[in-house]
Amino acid sequence: MPGLDTTIVEHKLPLNLDAIPIRQQLRRMKLEVALKFKEEVEKQWNASFLAVAEYPQWVANIVSVPKKDGKVRMYVNHKDLNRASPRDNFPLPHIDLLVDNTAQHSYSRMALKDKEKTPFVTTWGTFCYKVMPFGLKNVGATYQRAMATLFHDMIHKEVEYPLGLNPAKGTFGVRTGKLLGFIVNERGIELDPDKVKAIRNMPTPKSKKKVRDVLGRVNCIAPFISQLMATCNPMFKLLWKNQEIEWNKEC
Repeated sequence: MPGLDTTIVEHKLPLNLDAIPIRQQLRRMKLEVALKFKEEVEKQWNASFLAVAEYPQWVANIVSVPKKDGKVRMYVNHKDLNRASPRDNFPLPHIDLLVDNTAQHSYSRMALKDKEKTPFVTTWGTFCYKVMPFGLKNVGATYQRAMATLFHDMIHKEVEYPLGLNPAKGTFGVRTGKLLGFIVNERGIELDPDKVKAIRNMPTPKSKKKVRDVLGRVNCIAPFISQLMATCNPMFKLLWKNQEIEWNKEC
């Protein structure tokens, strides 16, 4: 099974001292969904990502998460296990420093003593993960710790590791392109006009929730707005207690 050396990184899953194991019961699902899950389980099994779980104390169900490319991601609902595990506060990078990798979670192996905590139940059996699964608590911190270990001093050096970038999200031989919702070119990082258009086309807010939605969109382009707080102050006033929602020219 390819992956990062466990001396560099492995995903550990400590539990709170008062944690009580929970076994979720198998849920019913539509046949077409079950067949997609079976295909994904077989794919992960053939890649040596899974092992058969025997006498598991923790058991979770699988749910489907649609992807932008039309495919379905198999997601194990580890909500009970995540609640019982403390948070790893390793710092994560800002969004404009991210690179999208292919199945990044599968490059890091689970610690041997912790893989028995990851079982999920299907119609065809109960399996556990030998690699770090998608949806498990602290996987982002584990992955970022690995990247910091591998690449913190590797800029401008050719380094070979068993990692693969997602070619579907790569662009080559162009002067400008979109990356993580921004325009990247020889001048640096610029605002995507489509983001501005989306904000302008939003309907006039009629509730505090809708005002927060607008502010959330604006916050996504905050680095490109001079004096952001002063500009958004009229909108912040609409969130005051007992303040009526009256969208005016100042907003």
